[in-house]
Amino acid sequence: MTTTLEQPKVDAAEPPPARRRWEPWALAALLAGTAVAYIWGLGASGWANSFYAAAVQAGSESWKAFFFGSSDAANSITVDKPPMSLWLMSLSVRIFGLSSWAMLVPQALLGVGSVALLYATVKRWFGAPAGLLAGLVLALTPIAVLMFRFNNPDALLVLLMIASVWAMLLAVEDGRTRWMVLTGVFVGLGFLTKQLQVMLVVPPLALTYLVAGPPKFGKRLAQCFAALGAMIVSAGWWLLIVELWPASSRPWIGGSQNNSILELTLGYNGLGRLNGEETGSVTPGGGRGDATAALGGAGEAMADGGFPAGGPGGGGGMWGSTGITRMFESAQGGQIAWLIPAALILLVAGLALRGRAPRVDTQRASFLVWGLWLLVTGLTFSFMAGIFHAYYTVALAPAVAALVAIGSVTLWRRRGALWVRAVLAVTLLATAAMSWVLLGRSASFVPWLKWAVVVVGVVAAVAVLIPALTRGRIAAVVTLAALFTGLAGPTAYAVDTIATPHTGSIVSAGPNVEGARGGPGGMGGPGGMDGAGRMGGRTDGATAPAMPGGTTAPGATDGATAGATDGMGGMGAMGGAAGGLLSGSTPGAELVSLLEQDSGNYTWVAAAIGSNSASGYQLATEDPVMPIGGFNGSDPSPTLEQFQQYVADGKIHYFISGGRGGGMGGDGTASEISTWVQENFTAVTVDGVTLYDLTS
Repeated sequence: MTTTLEQPKVDAAEPPPARRRWEPWALAALLAGTAVAYIWGLGASGWANSFYAAAVQAGSESWKAFFFGSSDAANSITVDKPPMSLWLMSLSVRIFGLSSWAMLVPQALLGVGSVALLYATVKRWFGAPAGLLAGLVLALTPIAVLMFRFNNPDALLVLLMIASVWAMLLAVEDGRTRWMVLTGVFVGLGFLTKQLQVMLVVPPLALTYLVAGPPKFGKRLAQCFAALGAMIVSAGWWLLIVELWPASSRPWIGGSQNNSILELTLGYNGLGRLNGEETGSVTPGGGRGDATAALGGAGEAMADGGFPAGGPGGGGGMWGSTGITRMFESAQGGQIAWLIPAALILLVAGLALRGRAPRVDTQRASFLVWGLWLLVTGLTFSFMAGIFHAYYTVALAPAVAALVAIGSVTLWRRRGALWVRAVLAVTLLATAAMSWVLLGRSASFVPWLKWAVVVVGVVAAVAVLIPALTRGRIAAVVTLAALFTGLAGPTAYAVDTIATPHTGSIVSAGPNVEGARGGPGGMGGPGGMDGAGRMGGRTDGATAPAMPGGTTAPGATDGATAGATDGMGGMGAMGGAAGGLLSGSTPGAELVSLLEQDSGNYTWVAAAIGSNSASGYQLATEDPVMPIGGFNGSDPSPTLEQFQQYVADGKIHYFISGGRGGGMGGDGTASEISTWVQENFTAVTVDGVTLYDLTS
């Protein structure tokens, strides 16, 4: 037994243990449990993010809307992301009909696929125990649980990012160019899912292969360029078609000010996310003047009773403070931070243990790629000045899960060395301390759990230091204690997330957290949103957009959002029946019936300011509703002249007032259209919503 501080000798190959009989059963249990967790009660969230739900409905009705990712089947404007994640959900809705389940089950299956692929990637080079642990950690990461039960693009993005690492490590194993080409394809498809966010994994992929790939350096470099070419082709075909398609016969590119997909890619969804200069967003960047003025008076209301004047996230900007501790702050901590300290410690220790291995060692390459993924993505999220939401941190989940699994298993196999046992003990103590902090932020949420985690963690740390307790049957008890220390907190958050409906544009996992701010709409406290994107508290007032036929989704509360706009100074961020910036409209039965009358005679049965306001009406009627100005109401689509021509041609039946205030930032013409309608048509009120018949 090694008892000195010397580094244990590492074999050059060190293959994982041979397959054992229990492995297929354990994998089946992991995947079945993940499927049940992600699908259980899925319909309670209704349309989830109705912004994307409306685009899913549109894509299920129109192949043109499907291709472009249009918000409505009449193709007035697209969502502000490429459409690949929408394609899967739209196909499901086209097959099974429009429902919450048809839309969200594909997302849950992406989650099961992500867990399975991470298992396979880790298991190949570290054995089944490591693969199972990696899959389990990913499956129980709170923000992963939420995103795989929601309709944001992040679910598909995570799967594709894992797939890119899987392919690259296969290239490290045998040096074949085809694996690097496949790596580039997966990254390119990730680009068609969420544009430049997937590029955060490119430096880890390229650097790892340049370091560890088997061929000579010149060939390795050429293979990386081949991967780059594959990435450009797999993403560029769609971008090229959209850019070359005549603008007059395609929808406006949502999120852009000049109707350009390249502008959207490089600006609003690109550099703007890093420097905060996102023209057309709700932030005061991009030369749009004072934030309070841009919000139309809502800024004072936010400072008084919404989020701090310094911005959601607690000072430092509209999207929260930036800095090295951002991932551990109240808004993000409970989503992803539980095992980040452990992952970092195990990364360093794992690289140290593989220090004597050959350059092409796949185990060291695994530590390198997952570690760089965590560092590059985590640091980018920590210091980006533009739009940032807590749910973005799901992109860290695979790297954290993989590092915890491969690091802990590697160290456990070398636990004969005193320094290795010391590192394991420090890792357990750091994990217990992190859980204590995160669980302590929700004082009323399972208050005994933080004490249990700390006690078990300390006992496990002490036991790891004693060689006799790391052998035989007692070692299994120590292992279970370590698992409890690391996973008890995330599991509690995951269970809470599964049991709670989530709706709206900004959501987060787990219970209410004091001081958490996830961006506009992520506000806690009376009259605001809690950390899960739920209105006015944990369950009371939790609303979901209307389901077909004008009914509310399970778990919704009629009228729960009434008066929410008052608390925002008229901003309309919280919705109400007419919806708003962050929540979909919830039309009553009478209004739905009115919109459906003679709907076949119109291109759009109605128009409303902002995509979320329009979404609820569209989902309830399953007829196109024009979202003037796109998501923020600030895109210059349509212009006043275009809108007037649509009205003259009898293409729009109603204009629905309320919801997202017009023309915040950018060159949006929503306020001009709203003013013109009010001056030339007569208002009527139906189910508490003001609308104008544009044909009268």
